[in-house]
Amino acid sequence: MARILIVEDDHDIADLLVHYLQKAGHTTTCVGSGADVLPHLRHAPADLVILDWMLPEMSGLAVCEALRAHPATADLPVIMLTARGDEADRVAGLERGADDYVTKPFSPKELVARVAARLRRTGTAEAPSNGGVVDYGPISIDADSHRVTLNGEPVRLTAKEFLLLQFLVRHRGRVLSRDVLLTDVWGYQYTGGTRTVDVHIRRLREKLPILNDAIETVKQFGYRLV
Repeated sequence: MARILIVEDDHDIADLLVHYLQKAGHTTTCVGSGADVLPHLRHAPADLVILDWMLPEMSGLAVCEALRAHPATADLPVIMLTARGDEADRVAGLERGADDYVTKPFSPKELVARVAARLRRTGTAEAPSNGGVVDYGPISIDADSHRVTLNGEPVRLTAKEFLLLQFLVRHRGRVLSRDVLLTDVWGYQYTGGTRTVDVHIRRLREKLPILNDAIETVKQFGYRLV
């Protein structure tokens, strides 16, 4: 199955995660400090990271930013695990590059399901049935290599940003509700609220300025790529 890195300084929670993830067939490793994450990944690559917010030496948010800034881990799926449940905290985690957000206390079975959904989406992005290159104006989306370019220059997107862009382009001209985007792009009923869609749309607009006008906001509903 997948290689999961658990970054959690609470041994009881780490052991609980190891038990359920290994039961689901995954291989797990654990580190208890944020400062250990990048050095660990250099020697033992992972397919997904479960990252606690509050960590010694280096916070989960700082770790997430560091992962996104490094080419080797820029697309690595990250599920943030935290006791902070306010919307502002969820948005902060998403803005720093987290793909998902799980609030403590949590259901281990639900977390395993979220891991599976996240890995399925990553697998879909890496080997989609309708692969090849799709162009949208000066934007080129290569589904097979999971690369995006703007006027021939590479643009670094997270795995979730890539999937969202791909979905918008494939359904250009249609008004897509936030719920539809959550279900079809995130792949499950995301409990963190539809604000995550807005955060990812904003990221796409920042990284691909041509989308500022191309993605229309349909008030109180969703978005449309014209």
